[in-house]
Amino acid sequence: MPSPHLDPDETVRHDQLKFDFARRPLAGRVILVSGGTGGLGAATAALLIHEGAYPILGYHTNKGRAELVQQRLQDLYAGPVALTQGDITGAAGRRRQVEDAQRLKGRIDGLVVCAGDPARARTQDLESPAFQEALDRNAVGPLLLARDVALAMQDRSTGGAIVLLSSMQGAYPFEGSLAYGTSKAALIHGAKVLAKDFGGRSRININVVAPGVTSVGMARASVDSGKYDGMIDAGVIPRFGRPEDVARAVGLLLDPESYITGQVIMVDGGLTLRRDL
Repeated sequence: MPSPHLDPDETVRHDQLKFDFARRPLAGRVILVSGGTGGLGAATAALLIHEGAYPILGYHTNKGRAELVQQRLQDLYAGPVALTQGDITGAAGRRRQVEDAQRLKGRIDGLVVCAGDPARARTQDLESPAFQEALDRNAVGPLLLARDVALAMQDRSTGGAIVLLSSMQGAYPFEGSLAYGTSKAALIHGAKVLAKDFGGRSRININVVAPGVTSVGMARASVDSGKYDGMIDAGVIPRFGRPEDVARAVGLLLDPESYITGQVIMVDGGLTLRRDL
């Protein structure tokens, strides 16, 4: 006797080898992209517009840059983009971003958190204030925003998807990244806890994308300086990452029907696998 949890029509379709790959899973969905005016956030927003979603870009303080990114995305991709301001390391800033998104469309279907900052102090010079700031910006703020959005989704009983951006340095120990790497590792572990807390009947998927050396954002200065050229020369990676690489991974995990949760997708061209070469 078939399980009562199977859809009979779907079962027949699958038995006939009729698989549904034609749908546009993100069309019409409202996605808050916190930190969305940076390079990776803007690439994600562009993909969302292309897929028919409605991105709401959260930014910290630079209103001029945010409005420029908003206008450029709308001009290039012919879709609406909204803005919301708030510092997600504080409860008021997180609340403002969530409330603005809900007020614009009445709901939030997905969240992407690109926000974060590198710790600039060297390991040997690192002191508690800089370490704590890295934890607040790279782990505590993003995780609590994810918690707040998950609660809002749970209240509506419609499910949803959350993607947090970590880093290859959060999944693999890199020298000199005590504060940054530790805070990004905390983000990964916290995301897995949230995936357990809001999985199952809540139908809220929570995952992590961990970029490697990418040609935009915080890594751009290092790329321009030639810091990572040797990795391509030695065949460790075939090329530097592109923002589209990261955006595509995020888009996959934002699919409301995705069967993936509590996972980390490395988008690093194999750098963390082959760094010892």
